[in-house]
Amino acid sequence: MNTKQEQVLDVIAKVSGKDRAALKPESELTADLGIDSPKGLQLLADLEDALKIEISDDEAARMLTVGDVLNLAESK
Repeated sequence: MNTKQEQVLDVIAKVSGKDRAALKPESELTADLGIDSPKGLQLLADLEDALKIEISDDEAARMLTVGDVLNLAESK
């Protein structure tokens, strides 16, 4: 796992309150991790800050699982 992926998992764990070891690529942000709309906004802001990237509304709408977030981060 590379540094960018590590940063993504750290941010998701912090925002969701879940243990990082419990995060799987297929974990759904809402159903499995309890990331609701306010936490979703926090997740976006924290990811943008940690990775020094911008995430568009369209990209954010496609982030449904941990794997989706990892893939997005890798594409930036």
